[in-house]
Amino acid sequence: MGEYDSDPVHGLPESLPEGETILWQGAPDWKGLARRALHFWLVLLYFVGLFAWEVLSAIAGGTAAGDAVMASSSLIVPAAVVLGLIGLYARWLARSTIYTITNRRVALRFGIALPRTMNLPFTAVTSAALKVYANGTGDIPLTLTPKVRLAYLALWPHARPWRVTRAEPMLRCIPDAGRVAALLAEALRSAPSQPDSPEDAAG
Repeated sequence: MGEYDSDPVHGLPESLPEGETILWQGAPDWKGLARRALHFWLVLLYFVGLFAWEVLSAIAGGTAAGDAVMASSSLIVPAAVVLGLIGLYARWLARSTIYTITNRRVALRFGIALPRTMNLPFTAVTSAALKVYANGTGDIPLTLTPKVRLAYLALWPHARPWRVTRAEPMLRCIPDAGRVAALLAEALRSAPSQPDSPEDAAG
């Protein structure tokens, strides 16, 4: 059984209102989340640097190079555990996330233990940006109207990095990001008028 198979509409906690249709649904690429949201390579670099420091310090203290490497190899196990947990958590994050674009809103369904849905009507969105990576995945951050304020930590990792005081929801590490951004841009241009306050639904 899938993560949200019990939802009235896949990825949404309620049935669609009359006249609303789903244009696109997708989820983050877990490898992209591991690299960019959870900083997999930065953590790996930390352990490599720590290993090198231990080896060089031992050699400087008079230990033979081979013995220094063997003594420092005890770092391999904790490094493997930490990096493995990062990869596992990234998989969980991706599996528990569904992004939905309809002809009226963007909905972010996420949460491993306590699923929640952040509904962003198009009138709450002033613009959408796009950052595409070499593998075709990308991020689509949404700039909201001034009176719509969201908590950065409540959105993370589905938030634009470092925009803490004015948090921007973000469709993160999605495949074929260029096509999705074009679809969203067209939907925003064609959107009917509606209230611009976001709705946060749990369940």
